[in-house]
Amino acid sequence: MNIEEVRDYCLHKKGVTEEFPFDEQTLVFKVLGKMFVLSGLERLPPQINLKCDPERSVALRDEYDGLIYGGYHMNKKLWNTLEITNLPHTLIFELIDHSYNLVVAKMSKKLRAQLESLD
Repeated sequence: MNIEEVRDYCLHKKGVTEEFPFDEQTLVFKVLGKMFVLSGLERLPPQINLKCDPERSVALRDEYDGLIYGGYHMNKKLWNTLEITNLPHTLIFELIDHSYNLVVAKMSKKLRAQLESLD
């Protein structure tokens, strides 16, 4: 998988925007202003950071040792870094969905209602 495939997948999700809020190399996908995917475009191999349930984070790091690890420059309890060229596409898409859903679940009722009203 490459970053363009990640980008296409993320941008088809409801309420998602892409930004470069930190610098020209750090691509961030947000749902209604809340981050759920980050990618340092200069990183090789290509990587993305995703929010993850803390218990699931540990299990994923054990199962995919060296390919999934604590979030680069992030809270390692809540974020994982994935090397996207060496993981199954289905797993990456599932974990993007998981990250998106975690962020949406933490939103206020007002923001969730706003998200639901989008086409």
